[in-house]
Amino acid sequence: MSKPVRVRIAPSPSGHLHVGTARTAVYNWLFARHHGGVLILRIEDTDRERSHDEYVDSIQESLRWLGLDWDEGPHFQSQRGAVYDDWVERLRGCASAYPCYCTPEELAAAREEAMAAKQPVRYPGTCRNLTDAERRAKEEAGHRPALRLRIGPEMVQFNDLVYGEQSRSGEDLDDFICVRADGRPTYNFACVIDDSAMQISHVIRGNDHITNTFKQVLLYRALDVAPPEFAHLPLNLGKDRRKISKREGATSVIEFGEQGYLPEAIVNFLALLGWSPGDDREIMTREEMIAAFSLDRVNAANPIFDLDKLAWMNGEYIRALPVDGLLDRTAPLFMAAGFATAEDVAARRDWYRAVVATLQERMKLLNDAVELSRFYFEEPTTYDPKGARKQFTRPGADGDLMLLAAAFADIDDTEFTKDRAEAALRGLAEEFGRKPAELIHPLRLALTGTTAGPGLFDIVTLLGKENCRVRIERAVQYIRSGDIPTADGESVKS
Repeated sequence: MSKPVRVRIAPSPSGHLHVGTARTAVYNWLFARHHGGVLILRIEDTDRERSHDEYVDSIQESLRWLGLDWDEGPHFQSQRGAVYDDWVERLRGCASAYPCYCTPEELAAAREEAMAAKQPVRYPGTCRNLTDAERRAKEEAGHRPALRLRIGPEMVQFNDLVYGEQSRSGEDLDDFICVRADGRPTYNFACVIDDSAMQISHVIRGNDHITNTFKQVLLYRALDVAPPEFAHLPLNLGKDRRKISKREGATSVIEFGEQGYLPEAIVNFLALLGWSPGDDREIMTREEMIAAFSLDRVNAANPIFDLDKLAWMNGEYIRALPVDGLLDRTAPLFMAAGFATAEDVAARRDWYRAVVATLQERMKLLNDAVELSRFYFEEPTTYDPKGARKQFTRPGADGDLMLLAAAFADIDDTEFTKDRAEAALRGLAEEFGRKPAELIHPLRLALTGTTAGPGLFDIVTLLGKENCRVRIERAVQYIRSGDIPTADGESVKS
């Protein structure tokens, strides 16, 4: 790098941190960390009507949750008026800047006229060539002018580090407002001044900003300031290759956290949306991503935001967690579901730790822990219908379960371990010339109400002898009631 790397994250506080903005933040963070540079957080709140303090807090909270730390800021554009005022005076002295006295109503009428004529909606140049006398007359009449930048017909060019050389004729651009009539800077003007004042070396943002970049290049030129380098990132698309919907992932980082995604997985997933380390790696530590990151490996093609892949990646991260770490993240979910209290988790941490260990391989989201663990905390009141027809209607199924309950009862409480419980079941199967599976499957259904889940003998020992006895007896009563539904919905009894 020819100069120190200084990049910025510049969200607008008009909503929570969206995953698209989060992906941009990830790229800026990786770029800064790779080059030992500086990452600046700037809150672009020049739009007073849409900016809210609650979103400022939410954005910072989301960035911290993702682990994207910044080195300077937050800087608020709304608090930088004195900085902008100095540059406004400098802009007024530029030959390409001119005052515009058009009212919002006049501009709206011009817009409607252009749309009716099916013409591009552009500023008609009403105030472009006013004489000094005409301007004085406007001001004497009480009109406060905005400040526009005149754009000539020449080509506007810049080199994009992702898309290469970019050029557009000035005739395709519009004289744009830099400073509003009330003195407030517009986005493009404030952005240029801040990037210059903060010595931003690289502007890394979505490719929906390319039109803004052409305007900003013209502003840099008018103010005789060297622009930063630009890198525009491809936009995330849904599986239909259209702009992603909320269902497909156009949602906030906070909502992803509430759904049970890990911040580590989200950062990894977002980093690979348009960037590749140059090999087949998909699961990467932050240190590995920092070491490998470069803008020349960003693909210009718009990536697909695949929620299935994100869920898969999240599951990989969950499985890689230490069990204690997984318990720390799932315990609040157990409490929210009414399964546990903080005091109980603290008192019986080893038991809760063993519970989450049995769930870990089956989880894709942290929230999965609630449903996957429900049978540990609540006796089943219903049984999987298909499983019940297969396991509970076999002659002697009730007797087999009662024999298992008796075999478990014969084991001393202090010796009721996974190995002893399994040995008791297998010994019973051998004694009666049965396959162990003929006892394992109905027992699982009796204890959990389902036909799949963690290892059966993990379940048996975590539930304990008394819980197993109660659940087996409930299942036996169900079998003997004859209320097991057949495939057509009728009961066995009928």
